[in-house]
Amino acid sequence: MPRRNLALLMIVTVVSLLCYHRVQRNDAGRVLVGAMETIEHRALEEVDRQTLFEGAVQGMLERLNDEHSAYISPRAIQGFNETLDQEFGGVGMEVGLDRKTNQLVVMSPLVGTPAYRAGIRAGDKILRIDGRSTQGMSLQDAVRLMRGRPGQTVTLSVLHEGDQQPTQVELVRAKIQVDTVLGDTRLPDGSWSFTLEEDPRVGYVRVTSFTEHTPKELRRALDELMSKSVRGLILDLRDDPGGLLETAVEVADMFISSGVIVTTRDRRERIVDERRATAKGTYPPLPMAVLVNGATASASEIVAACLQDNAPGRVAIVGQRTYGKGTVQEIINLEGERGALKLTTRSYWRPSGKNIHRGEDDPDDAEWGVSPTPGYEVVVEGEELSRLRTWRRQRDVGQQPEPDGGSNGEAAEPFVDRQLRKAIEYVEGRIE
Repeated sequence: MPRRNLALLMIVTVVSLLCYHRVQRNDAGRVLVGAMETIEHRALEEVDRQTLFEGAVQGMLERLNDEHSAYISPRAIQGFNETLDQEFGGVGMEVGLDRKTNQLVVMSPLVGTPAYRAGIRAGDKILRIDGRSTQGMSLQDAVRLMRGRPGQTVTLSVLHEGDQQPTQVELVRAKIQVDTVLGDTRLPDGSWSFTLEEDPRVGYVRVTSFTEHTPKELRRALDELMSKSVRGLILDLRDDPGGLLETAVEVADMFISSGVIVTTRDRRERIVDERRATAKGTYPPLPMAVLVNGATASASEIVAACLQDNAPGRVAIVGQRTYGKGTVQEIINLEGERGALKLTTRSYWRPSGKNIHRGEDDPDDAEWGVSPTPGYEVVVEGEELSRLRTWRRQRDVGQQPEPDGGSNGEAAEPFVDRQLRKAIEYVEGRIE
């Protein structure tokens, strides 16, 4: 045998032995593959290998006790990417699973979409989709059922917050192209006015989610406000479920010129990455109020915490303590186009070094989320919260908001957004 071939044979033999021993040591992987093959060939009910694979991956993720980690099947990849791009065919709402009841809940209806026009509100429970119960349904499957071609209908059974009986809502799917930066009122041409109707000295900007388009949209709004020489700003992050970490960093950097924006840490709480603000592109340091509530989560909490820690004398956090979602998910594509993992790999911490995330067993009095500045907590919940969301929706679609009903013969009064009132009080006080 030629010496070259002999050497090649020896190399192949050594590599084969190493691979064999590696597989032997990985007992769990070997047993898992064996179990899948046994089920595939011997189970009474026929099942394909992909279904078994997906079940195995989902089972592993469920053991993490992490509601944000999930398996994304090949058929759901497109829909997931559409959500990130904020352009898709659907009804237009952010949904999540209630951590206590595992019930499908509306996080935020997207302004101007079929769901928003139909009166679906944040906090509503989606009980059925086209007759199928959502109890125990995965988030990905629920989203997939609500998505579809524009023009097709989907029927939802919706339990509004405070109601005892669900309401059947038939929605016509549309192509959803979502603006994530909104203003106070609509102008006659349908565009937004970013100054307060009652005080043009104060700018008002709402961010509904953090997508890759958000920084460009926000800069456009802020440039318009600077051209009008506003003297204060209200940033409304209520009901904002979050989004991209990079976008949160870019947004926070618009309002501070130096300092830490956020750090991300690994499972041992070691700092993996630190993001700092730069002076380039920073807007003038106007007096500022940031509105938050219990549905303010993730990327929106990064921005609120950054401004609270870096500019406490200029920025007030107004409203209620935020949701407490302080983890980062990575999208990891699996080999062979078998889908992807949305896996929690890091946690993010505020500039002060405190953790934002609320653990599964953390009590209400533990330190998590972003709490209002002392003196600026305004709790809005229950029926008042329901009325607030209705009031806001009516204004957003150009309707005249209905006044609150009077009692004992009293005249009905216009609804008052008490959290916004408090934010205006803070900003106008600093302007004066």
